[in-house]
Amino acid sequence: MSKITKEQELLNEIEKLQKQLEIANNRVKTAKYGLVWMEVPEAFEQETENQMPVLEEVKEKAIKNDDGKPTHILIEGDNYHALTCLNYTHKEKIDLIYIDPPYNTGKDGFTYKDKRIIDKFPDGTIVPKDHPLRHSYWLSFMFKRLELAKGLLRDTGKIVVSIDDNELANLVLICSEVFGSLNQVAILPTIMNLKGNQDQFGFAGTHEYTVVFAKEISKCKFNEFELDDAEMEKWQEDEIGYFKKGAPMRATGEEDKREDRAEMFYPILIKEDEASTITKEEHSKIYNKENKTFDDDYLKTLIQKYENDDFEIVLPLSGDDYGRWRWGFSENNKKRLKTDVIISRTKNGISLYKKQRPELNELPSRKPKSLFYKPEYSSGNGTAQIKDILGSRAFKNPKPVDLIKDLISVTTSKTATILDFFAGSGTTLQACLELNNNDFNLQNIICTNDEGNICKEVTYPRCESVIKGYKNQKNQKIKPLGNSLKYYKTSFVGKNNILSASDEDKSSLAHKAGYLLAIAENTMDEIEATPFYQFFETAERVTAVYFKEEMDEMNIFLQKVEALQKPVSLYLFSWGNSSDFEGLFDHIPNLTIKTIPQPILEIYKNIYNIISA
Repeated sequence: MSKITKEQELLNEIEKLQKQLEIANNRVKTAKYGLVWMEVPEAFEQETENQMPVLEEVKEKAIKNDDGKPTHILIEGDNYHALTCLNYTHKEKIDLIYIDPPYNTGKDGFTYKDKRIIDKFPDGTIVPKDHPLRHSYWLSFMFKRLELAKGLLRDTGKIVVSIDDNELANLVLICSEVFGSLNQVAILPTIMNLKGNQDQFGFAGTHEYTVVFAKEISKCKFNEFELDDAEMEKWQEDEIGYFKKGAPMRATGEEDKREDRAEMFYPILIKEDEASTITKEEHSKIYNKENKTFDDDYLKTLIQKYENDDFEIVLPLSGDDYGRWRWGFSENNKKRLKTDVIISRTKNGISLYKKQRPELNELPSRKPKSLFYKPEYSSGNGTAQIKDILGSRAFKNPKPVDLIKDLISVTTSKTATILDFFAGSGTTLQACLELNNNDFNLQNIICTNDEGNICKEVTYPRCESVIKGYKNQKNQKIKPLGNSLKYYKTSFVGKNNILSASDEDKSSLAHKAGYLLAIAENTMDEIEATPFYQFFETAERVTAVYFKEEMDEMNIFLQKVEALQKPVSLYLFSWGNSSDFEGLFDHIPNLTIKTIPQPILEIYKNIYNIISA
């Protein structure tokens, strides 16, 4: 490259940066409330930056089961490019987006390739926690992807995002920017480690967050958990809250005599169905600590005193001997006798039981609580699950399957299409497969790059294992969950960017668009392909594509379409929005004609203009 060319390139780059700075300054001046950050341009691979993305099937990785269950989609590639393609295939078709993006902790593997020519900025290495542009990198990265994701959601759709403290505030503001602050549904503390992470500074961390936004909150609804009515009937409610019948107040088992725990022996007094006990001074006279002896004569006198005051007296008996209570004699336990004891009257007298108060999230609730917790949500469960499938801790901090299943169950319908464009280890797909074995019919699309061979060595092997069945770490056979899977890679066509596409670029796009069209029609099984046309089908429908300008094979193609016994979506190459070939197919029933590549280009151009604005 000549010196003049390098200088011109530098001037062009400086001009671009000046424009970006001007845009940022205008945003700062006009923004009344919200989030303003330094826009940091992201460097997609240089050879693909000025081309158009498409999807190509990796046929040897397809998994086919004739079990009547959905066919899911795994896309390998940068999720920006995958989302661009999905904006053609699935625009306003997604019911739920769940993502677990990088948390930007400084050591979670979040990388950013700064497009600028200044060499001191990240080139794809991990962004450190003390980097001055750490948050701007993350915001730039997320904003572009959330903008693309929004167009995929139905009006009734939602997006659910897992995050921690590092970027929670920024995530909420950026989601408010993209989806609108009025569409914020909830910020759910989600307990992942009830014991607490002792390595964290100041406080032992127990939770992350689940952020929920709607596309249009007025049009969406949420579900409730399905609960066992018999379990609900076990719980009662008093002025403090819920409780159920717990263990007897009298201790049982070993060391249940009063001599074993002298401080736990005392009379309990009942009047008007309320429990109380004697005074501290009276208790000290029953048991002499110095001599370690009990004064039973004094006890009888004391009982007579309280009976004269209309109290019923209950003593802990172990057979014919005096036993002890489960609670020691103390001021705090005297208060608990009033609030936390169940008085049960039977023909044999009075029995006392503890009121068992629910622990965190133990109380069943049909409506999901704003504090999201079950023991199954423990992050350790996620690690154990992937280790059981793949034989090692192949992925750091995978989400537990039960958490994703519950998030899906409460946020969308049983026949939803669900997208996860930060697929990681593939937990979302496993969650969908398990739900599909339990009266659901979900289709899942997952996207991941292959940095560090994650797709080849973790995501796909996990998906394959749970679909086909596997042997766990105990050498037990785990039954296959079934369903089918198609594997695609992002690819690129043309020699120019979307705004400058030449006729040659358009022809290339049409020639390579077959898999995009098949995905858009949900007819992903390719049954025939030639240099001129492709056919895809399901049991119910066919997608036929003629992607050449030349008519050399049109008569053969027409005959094949005429012979089809199913409804057909027919795509024809055209330089505009209608094809000269359309009239050839007027006589065929149950056929819908569409053109390529212009509709694809128009969607891509719209995306390009939005992100570049």
